[in-house]
Amino acid sequence: MTPVPDVIAIDGGNSKTEVLVVSRGGQVLGQSRGPGASPQNVGVAACVAALEDLVLQALPGPRAARGRPFAVHTSAYLAGLDFPREEEALYAALVARGWSDTLAVGNDTLALLRAGTSDGTGVAVVCGAGINGAGVGPDGRTHRFPALGRISGDWGGGFRLGEEALWWAARAEDGRGPGTALRAAVADHFGAETLFEVIQGLHFGEIERASIHGLCPLLFGVAAAGDQVAQEVVTRFAEEVSTLVAVILRRLELTAAAPEVILGGGVLTGVGPLVIGDIERRCLKVAPRAVVRVVDVNPVVGAALFGLDTLGSPDAAKAALKAATQRL
Repeated sequence: MTPVPDVIAIDGGNSKTEVLVVSRGGQVLGQSRGPGASPQNVGVAACVAALEDLVLQALPGPRAARGRPFAVHTSAYLAGLDFPREEEALYAALVARGWSDTLAVGNDTLALLRAGTSDGTGVAVVCGAGINGAGVGPDGRTHRFPALGRISGDWGGGFRLGEEALWWAARAEDGRGPGTALRAAVADHFGAETLFEVIQGLHFGEIERASIHGLCPLLFGVAAAGDQVAQEVVTRFAEEVSTLVAVILRRLELTAAAPEVILGGGVLTGVGPLVIGDIERRCLKVAPRAVVRVVDVNPVVGAALFGLDTLGSPDAAKAALKAATQRL
């Protein structure tokens, strides 16, 4: 007999959305992946429509045979849920869809934290297109940031790092800044001979502005090769990540404990051991017993674990889910 879908788990970032359907025993029954559908970017109605399409793709069996509710519980954690009113709007829209008997929604950083920690407490920093941090203490207290870009004091998301690479490259070309290998690397990335061509292409829409995000890995590569300008930007990035961690640790009074600090998102999972080591050293200055690591399972697993927590599934089921998803 095929296990009943008990949990619909959703992790939605700015660039991608993932869905898992699992049984309360931790068995993965289906999965799907699609583009980012943050309600801040596309609106609540378009977000929910995109999510439902992915949920229907992930559910086992033929679509025609599915009746609502699809599962017992939905656990949806998305970028763009930074304020209570945003959570409330998405919650109401998902309730109207009738996917499950119960529903929980929250920010995607919390799913990363649950995925990477043993019990969902500690600190998580996610860096993909943007950057955000969240923490949950053993006493249940939480601390988060709005993560709305410059207006909320943020620096260091993947797009912003790409802009930094372009900014320093442009200034090297016109003489306003120091020489840097970023100048040639950025031009080459876009197949151009000069930065002026790149700037002109971006200005006239011949190069998509979103492609600036692709300069982020280039920045870390140039820094690793020894370029001082790139290294200074990467050092600032490490400082920013560790600052997010330090503030959360202090606000939740975890500096004397041994908190788990989880790093995730496309940027942090791809920067390499030297940058992660720098971040770790800075975090340990604030909480010497902290355990800092890059997440080793997909954050959608965190959303699924939250669902299993809600259903009261045993630890063995949660371990089975983690083991299964490490092989996906």
